[in-house]
Amino acid sequence: MPAPLDIDQLQTFVAIVDTGSFTRAADKVFKTQSAVSMQMRRLEERVGKTLFIRDGRLNRLSEDGERMLGYARRIIRLNNETIAAFDDQQLEGSIRIGTPDDYADRYMPAIIARFAKTNPNVELYIECEPSGELAARLARGELDVALVTHNPRARSSEVVRTEPLYWVTSMNHTVHENPVVPLAVGRRSCLWRNLACSALDSAGRDYQVLFTSWSATVVASAVLSGLAVSLLPECAVRPGMRILSPADGFPALQPAQIGLMKRPGAPSALVNAICGHIAASLDNITPVGSEEKASASGSSSRRDMRMRPDLAVTPAW
Repeated sequence: MPAPLDIDQLQTFVAIVDTGSFTRAADKVFKTQSAVSMQMRRLEERVGKTLFIRDGRLNRLSEDGERMLGYARRIIRLNNETIAAFDDQQLEGSIRIGTPDDYADRYMPAIIARFAKTNPNVELYIECEPSGELAARLARGELDVALVTHNPRARSSEVVRTEPLYWVTSMNHTVHENPVVPLAVGRRSCLWRNLACSALDSAGRDYQVLFTSWSATVVASAVLSGLAVSLLPECAVRPGMRILSPADGFPALQPAQIGLMKRPGAPSALVNAICGHIAASLDNITPVGSEEKASASGSSSRRDMRMRPDLAVTPAW
């Protein structure tokens, strides 16, 4: 029978990916750098694959390392859930969580289901509003945790997921070919709206904002009805939408980053538990299905667009 994987080695492996270096990972897992390097050598020997590739002064994940990352996070999460399930001193109380509706639609079902299994005595209050409103409510003490679009120019949040940002149109209409592109976007303060307008200005495309709403459902409806073009993070791309590319006259966009915010003074045990759970769950959620994405992009060979952890990214918001 094959020897089981070492949880401690997997935790160190994930720490290296999350922090971006062996040195910072050593601090995070309270080990020396040499001990971290030894753990990774033993993990590579155990699986018989090279997990990191030396790139100048940096270490980046190999293809096998990227495969291992998903398994490692699931094993660690299941290990933690198992321990929590037999914990006689389970968390109790309530916590107030805020999230935009597009994130809620894509992420919250899995997050809530898993958290409730291991923390049945915690009551979750979840409210959906735009990121700016959530940050303001957090500052007023009306929320404990907020899942927001990361925007370091407007607020401080811990990045827990990075996704491509796409131009989208209806698969059954050609509104994107109009001389003046009709847009469905958020209100004037929406940074994605400003990004869309700036990108089209730079590309020399004429456009007109026809639909304005904070609701992801309203924006998606305008797109699917063939009435407008919009830009959406990967999590919000729906069946029936087509992803537009520079070949269609729409410039490539910077990726979107999703962040977590915590209210100072909120119950630390509850906040740390839900934030850790959200971060682990988001990292483990797979992108749009390969068939659906291929259909949306018009190419059966489209690669998985989930951002690699070794790539530096610039936030869109």
